[in-house]
Amino acid sequence: MNYGKIYLIPCPLGENSVEVIPAYVKAIINSLDEFVVEDEKSARRYLKKMEISRPLQEINLQTLNEHTPKEEVSALLKPVLEGKNLGILSEAGCPAIADPGSDLVKAAHEKNIKVIPLVGPSSILLALMASGFNGQSFCFNGYLPKEKHERIKKLRELETLIYKKDQTQLFIETPYRNRNLFDDIVSSCSASTLLCIACNISLPDEFIRTRTIAEWKRNIPEINKRPAIFLLYK
Repeated sequence: MNYGKIYLIPCPLGENSVEVIPAYVKAIINSLDEFVVEDEKSARRYLKKMEISRPLQEINLQTLNEHTPKEEVSALLKPVLEGKNLGILSEAGCPAIADPGSDLVKAAHEKNIKVIPLVGPSSILLALMASGFNGQSFCFNGYLPKEKHERIKKLRELETLIYKKDQTQLFIETPYRNRNLFDDIVSSCSASTLLCIACNISLPDEFIRTRTIAEWKRNIPEINKRPAIFLLYK
């Protein structure tokens, strides 16, 4: 049986930075009629900026987010099983990285469907590149615990790994909780430990700085409600 293919389509890290998407990715987007998206409204805005040649109402969008029941994920592959190509779109950056699209990719592999990742902005790798930290051994930890005591405990564990394994530790937070996370980092980590904060990567107001914890205490950044990645190293 001739199945379609799945394309993992990167999105800009901000709504006004579509120029970071390569031309060949735009051409593939224009060839697709079927998409699985995290949010339909923002996906349509993105597709419109990609100058889709067909009316948007002719494009079929299915939703996959954190509320999608696991048992319903495989059903999203129906167009591919019928021979159509399918694009997976995240809200920002690369799909299936800290993103529910990974469940659909897993289901595709189980059915021997070809999965094709496309080039585009990854906030994780861009932040690591710009940090000056170890890019050969690193770990992305996703979101840290919400509860303050558990979050501080986790931060101390990550700091231990930096020195024990010579490994960069990366993590993220919901933008409106950035300041709480920052306060916990500078209060629980050693003064000489290095912290890189990468905010609004690839946007006009991009902010990327690497400083010691002691230096950050004297230079508190304005990161509230701004998408950010935090990196710790020695």
